[in-house]
Amino acid sequence: MTADEVVALYKEDGALLQGHFLLSSGLHSDTYLQSAKVLQHSGHAARLCAAMVAGIPDDLRQRISCVVGPAMGAVLVSYECARALGVRSLFTEREAGQMVLRRGFALAPGEGVLVVEDITTTGGSTRECLAAISAAGGQVLAASAIIDRSPGFSDFSGVPFFPLLRLPVRTWEAADCPLCAAGGTPVKPGSRGLR
Repeated sequence: MTADEVVALYKEDGALLQGHFLLSSGLHSDTYLQSAKVLQHSGHAARLCAAMVAGIPDDLRQRISCVVGPAMGAVLVSYECARALGVRSLFTEREAGQMVLRRGFALAPGEGVLVVEDITTTGGSTRECLAAISAAGGQVLAASAIIDRSPGFSDFSGVPFFPLLRLPVRTWEAADCPLCAAGGTPVKPGSRGLR
């Protein structure tokens, strides 16, 4: 998929919003990407995720036997990427404040893993997922996301990162937010904010 096709799909599904938003990272932004509105359509999810895995070099892709994404936003992404690769799909969840594999999920020692996300902003959830996989004995071969909106934060300690689309989106710390300075109040439209 081209960058324009990805953006067009988000727009078509009403998932590319403009306004004043509080992101789950705590940053403020004038743009919000609501991937759940795109991923609710199985054909859109399959198309995006097949394109994600196609962007991973063959030598890495052939060694992947499991795809893992952090819950909640990357559960469907993990499943569809795994389906495109013909491998297992797992997800991490928070337990006592840390991302871990639960529900009886396990990795074989050194098992090749692809970590996926729907959107990266600071890369925090991805880094937590990487740590959980290492703790479980897996080997992260690559990471990917549908959209990387991070302004240079997507460094994953040597793990190669292959986002489908890099979309520069302006973000600010709350104290530096020009939208707040202009009297605006941010909304949190994520999984807890949208109805």
